[in-house]
Amino acid sequence: MAKTKTKTKTVIDAIDVPIENKLKFLYELQLVDSKIDEIVHLRGELPLEVQDLEDEIAGLETRIKNYQAEAREMESMVLKKKNDIETAKALIKKYGEQQKNVRNNREFDSLSKEIEFQTLEIELSEKKIKEFSFQHKEKKRLVEETSGVLSDKKIALEAKQKELKEITDETQREEDDLRKKSEAYKGKIESRLYSAYQRIRSNARNGLAVVSVSRDACGGCFNRIPPQRQVDIKLSKKIIVCEYCGRILIDADALTGSKAE
Repeated sequence: MAKTKTKTKTVIDAIDVPIENKLKFLYELQLVDSKIDEIVHLRGELPLEVQDLEDEIAGLETRIKNYQAEAREMESMVLKKKNDIETAKALIKKYGEQQKNVRNNREFDSLSKEIEFQTLEIELSEKKIKEFSFQHKEKKRLVEETSGVLSDKKIALEAKQKELKEITDETQREEDDLRKKSEAYKGKIESRLYSAYQRIRSNARNGLAVVSVSRDACGGCFNRIPPQRQVDIKLSKKIIVCEYCGRILIDADALTGSKAE
């Protein structure tokens, strides 16, 4: 018994698809992608504004933590200097008592120098305490000031997020459906043609890669199309691009009036 080979197509063979159908798929893909662009445009700059605010808030929170850490360090330094002062006072008292029992002037002078040194240490520590206390006060002020800015930014973020959510909730289902359609059309178009479509779209300011001839002109750049070229476009027997802007040119009426296989 002879075996018969069967071939199942899981994807469209680009060679078997007529140019007319390729153009129709591209045109329908463009319509879907343009609707997606409209939805994205409706959201405007909101997603970027939300992201910027989130980044700014994260930066402010980090700044506040740094200020608080620096303030704690200043408190620690003040405490250390106060302890140094108490130690110096204790030594001065000790050296003063020892001076009462010295055996000669050399020992007395040595203790006097130690007392003088500890007195200078107290003066230096008191000066440092003033500096650290001022820095501590300044850090606390910066924490309060930055916290106020942070609070305002959080209120602004909440408002932007709410606005974005309202718009997203209204359009998300439609966008999801459109993106599924876009993927479906992508599967019907050969990879090289789809890559060219995407490249043209990314370079076009309005995202239009496929445009119809309207009033004898390119629907993208509005430059005049010669009559013979218009005839070729209407026949849909080959892929023709605008010589001025590089967009793919079609006759929408001819394509929508024809039946894709």
